[in-house]
Amino acid sequence: MSIATTDQTRGDADTTTARRTAPLAHARSQHLRPVPDVRTTEFAPLGETGALPAVVSERLLVPTLTGVVDYANFDHAASTPALVGVKQAVDTALRTYSSVHRGNGWASRVTSSWYEQARAEVAAFVGAREGDEVVFTRNSTDSFNLLARCLPRDTAVFVFESEHHAALLPWSARRTHRLPVPGSAADAAVLLRTALREHPARHRLVVLAGASNVTGEVWPVAELARIARRGGARVVLDAAQYAPHRAVDLAALDVDWVVLSGHKLYAPFGTGVLAGRSDWLDAAAPYLAGGGATKAVTDRGVVWQRGAARHEAGSPNVIGAIALAAACSALRAHRDAVEAHERALGRRLLEGLAAIEGVQAYSIFGPDHDRVAVATFTVDGLDSSLVSTALSAEHGIGVRDGKFCAHLCVDALLDDVDEEAPTTAVRASVGLATTAEHVERLLSAVAELAADGPAAEYVHGPSGWAPVVDPRALDVARPW
Repeated sequence: MSIATTDQTRGDADTTTARRTAPLAHARSQHLRPVPDVRTTEFAPLGETGALPAVVSERLLVPTLTGVVDYANFDHAASTPALVGVKQAVDTALRTYSSVHRGNGWASRVTSSWYEQARAEVAAFVGAREGDEVVFTRNSTDSFNLLARCLPRDTAVFVFESEHHAALLPWSARRTHRLPVPGSAADAAVLLRTALREHPARHRLVVLAGASNVTGEVWPVAELARIARRGGARVVLDAAQYAPHRAVDLAALDVDWVVLSGHKLYAPFGTGVLAGRSDWLDAAAPYLAGGGATKAVTDRGVVWQRGAARHEAGSPNVIGAIALAAACSALRAHRDAVEAHERALGRRLLEGLAAIEGVQAYSIFGPDHDRVAVATFTVDGLDSSLVSTALSAEHGIGVRDGKFCAHLCVDALLDDVDEEAPTTAVRASVGLATTAEHVERLLSAVAELAADGPAAEYVHGPSGWAPVVDPRALDVARPW
């Protein structure tokens, strides 16, 4: 593994109360019911055997239409709360925060050392091999765009339409071959094998997801990587939804690069990673031109750095890198406990949703396929945005609704000849801020919505659904 030590200088429409043929936005006839008192799970301290790493949002109380409850976080697939250990690492790093690779002052030397140690920590987290580089970026989208800029001329790219937009869109349209959303894991293998056979090219890249951004289903990465290898292609793995839940190992999976985001790994400080082979990265022009990426600048031209520094121009997000390293260290140390926690809650979530009449859960490979703790579903007769709004307003539950930056995948899953079929869905994603009580509360709330509709009355305006009468104080004081 190569860890860089550089010489660098381094509106008013539709605001009437919604009316529908099905009771979409109308209240149930019963009076509003308060959510039962919540007992929050107590997490053991970081480092204790079998304990879960604690998050800073433990015992976060949020207002509902009828009171205050413990926040039930089912939006981990979008962004995770910070770990307590991450906050502690950031607080420590801020005391000596200074320029990176740009000074000999003590604070600068400490900060520079921690930045490179963070790179080594992330390298261990993804199973980086000898000669692999770890490049810090802003997020997964930034990482994929960086790699797209580094592809050799006329590289053919193969990507499934089920991918998140970050992995689907950065590639040249002229040289990209999109594979349809597969119906099974075996179908995915056939589609990839066929596409590689039909589209020969000197350089080829296969883009794979570790886990679906929409359904959480785990892709057969090792098998698909073998097919790519036999077809002479390199592989980049989108681990944004996979790495928070399962161990990533570049060598074991036999992929060339891995991409991930800190804000999905309990380090929400604007840092992503592109880790893997260095040859295409060193051969390409720098992703950004500027200080830190340069080895020498003269009136005759520029000599660029090699290694990670080549693509990290400008003052780096050292606090983000340290935060990410702290999260990676905690997840590595507690991987078994994290997986057991999510496996138990995820199983209960999926089984509970399947038992609710009027609720449809979705999958790419089939309901029994392995997945991380994510469930995407619709409620008959209810707009998905109204469902998420009611879950929040009435029950203190946070979910995501829409197409999850994976429009082609959601369109394929929801495709139906019925003109009344939904076009968007609700996604509930479990993580370290989710407890068993939260899962039961969500299942109870969804069952009530499916049976009777929302308990309150809602209006649809320019910003989406909102309760007609909302006593919650939405103007929260700024944190500064």
